[in-house]
Amino acid sequence: MTVHEMKHAASDSARLEAVGGRLSRVDGPAKITGAAHYAFEQRLEGLTHAVLVGATIAAGKVTAIDTRAAETAPGVLAVLTPDTIMALKTASDWFGTPPPDRPYCPLAREVTFSGQHVAAVVAETFEQAVAAAALVKVWYDETPAIVDLSDGNAGDGIAIDAMTKEWGDAEAAFAEAPVRVCAAYNTPREFQVAMEPHGLIARWQGDQLTIWEPSQWLDGMARTYAEWFGIPFENVRLVSPYIGGGFGSKALALAHSAVAAAAARMLGRPVKLVLTRPQNFTSYGGRAATRQTVAIGADRQGKIQSIVHRGVNETAVDGMWVEPLGSVTSIMYATPNFSSKQNVVRVNTVVPGAKRAPGENPSAFGIECAIDELAYELGLDPLEIRLINYAERDPHAKKAWSTRQLREAFATGAEAFGWAKRSREPRSMRDGHQLVGWGVAAGTYPVRRAYGEAMVKLLSDGSAEVESSSIDMGQGTYTILAQTAAETLGVPVEKVSVKLGDSRLARAGVTGGSRLAGVMTGAVYKAAGQALDELIGLALSDPRSPFHGLQANTLVVKDGRIASPRGDGPELSVAELMGMLGCEKIEAKGDTVPASFTREQRYNNYTTIAMALPHTEGDYSRHSWCAHFVEVRVDEDFGTVRVSRVVSALDSGRLYNPKLAESQWKGGIIMGIGQALLEEGIVDRRHGRIVNGNLADYMLPTNADIPDIQTISVGIPDPHSSALGGKGVGELGIVGVAPAIANAVFHATGKRVRDLPITLEKLI
Repeated sequence: MTVHEMKHAASDSARLEAVGGRLSRVDGPAKITGAAHYAFEQRLEGLTHAVLVGATIAAGKVTAIDTRAAETAPGVLAVLTPDTIMALKTASDWFGTPPPDRPYCPLAREVTFSGQHVAAVVAETFEQAVAAAALVKVWYDETPAIVDLSDGNAGDGIAIDAMTKEWGDAEAAFAEAPVRVCAAYNTPREFQVAMEPHGLIARWQGDQLTIWEPSQWLDGMARTYAEWFGIPFENVRLVSPYIGGGFGSKALALAHSAVAAAAARMLGRPVKLVLTRPQNFTSYGGRAATRQTVAIGADRQGKIQSIVHRGVNETAVDGMWVEPLGSVTSIMYATPNFSSKQNVVRVNTVVPGAKRAPGENPSAFGIECAIDELAYELGLDPLEIRLINYAERDPHAKKAWSTRQLREAFATGAEAFGWAKRSREPRSMRDGHQLVGWGVAAGTYPVRRAYGEAMVKLLSDGSAEVESSSIDMGQGTYTILAQTAAETLGVPVEKVSVKLGDSRLARAGVTGGSRLAGVMTGAVYKAAGQALDELIGLALSDPRSPFHGLQANTLVVKDGRIASPRGDGPELSVAELMGMLGCEKIEAKGDTVPASFTREQRYNNYTTIAMALPHTEGDYSRHSWCAHFVEVRVDEDFGTVRVSRVVSALDSGRLYNPKLAESQWKGGIIMGIGQALLEEGIVDRRHGRIVNGNLADYMLPTNADIPDIQTISVGIPDPHSSALGGKGVGELGIVGVAPAIANAVFHATGKRVRDLPITLEKLI
């Protein structure tokens, strides 16, 4: 290798390692070789196994449970029912709302949905627990259930005043508009379907509780366990170094978690409980089914005069979930008159929960399909009408965007896709028996911000360690934190190790809402900066240092070596300097928490979402943005739909690692393809049961369903959104994909499908 080539290779390596470089995931080798141990893979002495018994009705009361056969079955240690499980306390919610002063029982006497936990069996082996659970007999007093939004007894639901957004006189302006469209858009129940099921191992040692559980929020879940059992928060340790997918579902301690932890305490032995695949469809909530009506009035040039939006989502009989259906509707397009209102309808289902881009995802389906319908009504290009109504500032918050590269996304995506070659008329593009359609839709996701904490250590051998209780569920936390520390400290990235997923480490809030990267890179940047300052301070002040007495107020650390910026002194490695100073390590805990925070506020910052900063706080409205261009091919005879090409241009600000960001974007786009064409929780209306609660019958996209996907970054650093200029990545990619596909299907066939998923019977 020539000197030039060596310098070039070193330069490439530096670019790889720095923030913004395309470094491969540092946790990849451990996962490929099997060295990465997931929560359920702990080998504990005396480990026992728990299996849950679920209700076979959707509504009613448990009148009796016969456990005699199960109790005498081989290996059985305990059979838990509402009458025999230990008493627990009710915990506060994820906002930190003080809990009511009443007991909590994770096993139901009053059944509100099919599959609800009513009993549990603990045995020496998993097979023994499964066999014994089948022997538990349960009797019910069944009552009529409300199975879904279309149930005749569902009603109009409960108005959620906090979701109301209005300005101008939207209904009057719509009535007077010369061009109007009004349609209803529906999305079914959808489920996270993570490859790794939910579950945990619980072990008590005196009053110390250790939980190994896949978790998106170690500190928040630790708070719940502490409150359930009435023990100090510090007595609970959550361990979750690797997670096999979560998509919003693994942020809370749930009923099955309480059963396992209670069983472990009652038996004095560790208990392992892993949900079956069907139980992963009923033990926690996926995305709620939604119904929206979107009415848009415009002038004949395509300028929107009014948007009237009405939304409904299902929630549980005994719990509340709001899927904010007006979140995209209220900000995507400029309009002088706007009205959005939302109800929730109680049905007999588990409490719905967060699934990738909760609220924004179905909200975009409604408004982005409706704007496409308006374009056809006016005879305008669907891209043109979006540019005509481009919102130059947040129309709801009445604030400037921090950055909004959506125009650039439209232009760049259209150029790469070849949008200018699109024939405007539906059914006008074909390839043999295949009807070809091109569709476009926009998407957005707010920048969710909070405060974080990290520990950074410089060790005597010149290596560094980063510690945080934040987690990596596949999005690349290990890698971007290593890159941040390496760049800030001036050491090679291969010399940085990252420890995550243990609540005994420096505190971190929830990993959700695409906020972890911005929060934790900021915390690591601050902690590493403090460690570097301490190293330089010692180098200049310690008499044992060769830099002592040097007329300099700072030094430069680069590639693990330290020197004077003027080159007028020695140059040596960090390890050599620390050896000279007799320094074993330098450690700094950095956080971005305001100095004025009380101890309680700091605790709440990490264990609730109440302290999160609004995305419209201050002078700016902060969002990520995207534009999806999609090609579909519809078989003219059979009505089958395939997505054949996707080009997406996205604005997530500065990318900490483009390789990982592109992977996250593509993952979201793939989930959007599944949402548009395949995914649907099907309810047996006789019994209120999910009938396709498994990986065979709940349709998900496979490699054969996914075409070439091109993602293009159009973002610029956004200093108003994070310390290093990044904005949310993970949630953004899915928003707008389903309407882009629906719009392409209309262009291909001339048939407008407003109810997801788009299946062949809706087209033929």
